[in-house]
Amino acid sequence: MKKYLFMGVVGLFLLGSCNSKSEEGHDHGTEAHAHEGHDHESEGHEGHDHGAEAASGHSDEIILPPAKAQAAGVEASIIKPGTFHQVIKTSGQVLAAQGDESVAVATVAGVVSFRGKVVEGMSVGKGTPLVLLSSKNMADGDPAQRARIAYETAQKEYERMKALLPNKIASEKDFAQAEQAYENARISYEAVAKNHSPQGQAVTSPISGYVKSLLVKEGDYVTVGQPLVSVMQNRKLFLRADVSEKYYPYLRTIGSANFCTPYNNKVYALKELDGRLLSYGKASGGNSYYVPVTFEFDNKGDIIPGAFVEIFLLSSPMENVIALPHTALTEEQGSFFVYLQVDEEGYRKQLVTLGADNDESVQILSGVKPDDKVVVKGAYQVKLAGATNAIPAHSHEH
Repeated sequence: MKKYLFMGVVGLFLLGSCNSKSEEGHDHGTEAHAHEGHDHESEGHEGHDHGAEAASGHSDEIILPPAKAQAAGVEASIIKPGTFHQVIKTSGQVLAAQGDESVAVATVAGVVSFRGKVVEGMSVGKGTPLVLLSSKNMADGDPAQRARIAYETAQKEYERMKALLPNKIASEKDFAQAEQAYENARISYEAVAKNHSPQGQAVTSPISGYVKSLLVKEGDYVTVGQPLVSVMQNRKLFLRADVSEKYYPYLRTIGSANFCTPYNNKVYALKELDGRLLSYGKASGGNSYYVPVTFEFDNKGDIIPGAFVEIFLLSSPMENVIALPHTALTEEQGSFFVYLQVDEEGYRKQLVTLGADNDESVQILSGVKPDDKVVVKGAYQVKLAGATNAIPAHSHEH
C-alpha cells in the first residue's frame, strides 16, 4: 500500500514538472513575439519621425497671403546700396537768432503797469504800447515834467546868448556852452515827451513779432535802461549742438543736421528749412566738455525757441551703404531683425547688425545684401503672423 502511495506522489511530481516546462516555453514565445512586434513598431515610428523632419524643412518660412498682407499694410522693397551720411548723435537747444529778438527797456524810472493784457506769445506790432511807467507821488517827480522844465530853461538861455553875441556882450565860449546845454535838453525832452501822457511814460515794442517773455511784474519799480519785455520775430532761429570733445576731429566735415523736438517727436531736416552751418567751436566751454556747433534756419511756425532737442549731425557721406527705415526693424531681447520676402506669400526672419543711425534710417552692417526684398512697412504684422500663423484683424484701436 505504501508502495502505491509513493508511486502516486512521484507521478504527480513528474506531471507538475511537465506543465511547468510547457508554460516556460509558451512565455518565451510570447516574449519573442512581443519583442519583435515592438521592434517593428519602433521602426515604423522612426520612419514617421524622419518624414516629419523632412516635411518641416521650411519651418522658418512665414506664410502670409498677399490679400492679408495688403490689408495689414505690409510693404516690401528691393534694397539697393546708396549714399548714407555719417551721424553724430547729441543734444542741444533751439535759440532765437541774433537780430531776431529785441528787448523793450525802461526809458524813465517808475512803477510798472501793463497796458491791457500783455501775455507771452501774443502778437505785437512795432510801436505797440506794452508797459506804462508812472512816477506820481515820488520824490524826484515826473521825469517828463523835469525834462520839459530843463529844456525850456536851456532854450531861454540859448536865445539870450544868441542875442548878446553880435554886440560882443557874450563871448563865443559862453554861447557855445549855452547852445550845447540847449541841444542836450531838447534831445532828452523829445525822447521823454514822445510817449508821455498824464498817466505816465509808455514803453512800446521795438519790433513786430511775438512777446517771448515778461521780465518784470505789475507794480515793480524799475530804473532807466532796465529790461521790461522781450519780443522776438520768430522768423530765424539758431540750432546749437553740444558735441563731445571726442568728435572734434570730425566737426570740420559736418554740413547739416536733423533734430527731433520733445513736444511732438517730429524730425526736422535743416536742408528743408533752408538751414546752414554758421560755425563750430574751436574749444570746449569753460565749465563743460562739449564743443558748440551752431546752425541757422528758417522757422516754419511750429518750432519753439528755447526748446532742448535731440540732434543728429550729418557728416561726410558714405557710399554703397545698405540702409533701412526704422519701420523695417523689429527687436527681440536686444537683437534686431528684418523680414525678407522670399516669394509671393513667404517671408523669412533675418538677424541684422546695425550701424549709424540718423533717426530716419539706419545703416545695416550685416544680414541684408543688395537686391534682397525687405519688408519696410508692417514688419510687426509679419512678426505676429509668424507667431500665430494668422494675421490679426485690422483694428482702429491705438
